[in-house]
Amino acid sequence: MRKAKSFDPRQDMRRKDFELQYKRDTYLKDVQLHHHDFFEVYFLISGDVTYTIESRQYQLLPGDILLISPQELHQICIRPEMSSYERYVLWIDPKLLQQFSTEDTNLGLHLDRSASHRSNLLHTKPEQASHLQRLLDQLWEESDSNQYGADVMQQCLLRQFLVVINRLAAGHQELPDAMTHSSQAVSDVVDYINLHYSQPLSLEQLAAGVYMSKYHLSHEFNRLVGTSVYRYIQKKRLLIARQLLAQGKRPNQVFHVCGFTDYAGFYRAFRNEYGISPREYVRAIEAGQGPQNTAE
Repeated sequence: MRKAKSFDPRQDMRRKDFELQYKRDTYLKDVQLHHHDFFEVYFLISGDVTYTIESRQYQLLPGDILLISPQELHQICIRPEMSSYERYVLWIDPKLLQQFSTEDTNLGLHLDRSASHRSNLLHTKPEQASHLQRLLDQLWEESDSNQYGADVMQQCLLRQFLVVINRLAAGHQELPDAMTHSSQAVSDVVDYINLHYSQPLSLEQLAAGVYMSKYHLSHEFNRLVGTSVYRYIQKKRLLIARQLLAQGKRPNQVFHVCGFTDYAGFYRAFRNEYGISPREYVRAIEAGQGPQNTAE
């Protein structure tokens, strides 16, 4: 029988390949906008949930799946007074996806945000949701098992789950407006930031680009994205910087590429966000350790 855990603000993987979490809560405090260094597959079992990924808000239904890549800032909002909040959360290291893939089958195809026509939200039919939950139930049991061959069973179940997810994503249809909330202007601003984070950016400049007042853009951006324009730019730059550092780039090479005007400002922002300095992060990566990253 599944034994659920409560919300844990930890946002780092304790395993190097994948980690499955099964959680149930009746109360959940606000979760700040955050990101991971790995892919996340989120499966909602029950609860009244709105999920924000970049500039889009998704009103989820039980059985819905979210695909979140390492490049995407996201956060969740629930109404715990309506019902218990129950879900599976699967974290997958990008290297494992490459390892599991073959010449004919790329298991990361529809998880990567660069994929054409990719959607974060997959809405499943009842029989599809039941099948996926059975696979996750089995994977959860094997992940906590000491039985012979548990590691092999985990890999088999995970591969099967990823194949099913990619098949669903390949055949997904455009979702009804009632299930997604976005603003073309805010989406355009987010897209512009994602492409031009290395350049000087200001609220005035971004507002002018979408023919809005900076006050109106600021209000709409906060409402849909869950944070200010300035804070989003900062988080996006730090996200990219962290990925470049993990790839072997040196801190004094990274700060300018990511849009910071000087190393001191980059150092302060990185330390405030992640609790360690850029050089300490590099040393942790070189030692095969990851920083303790949280969503709160």
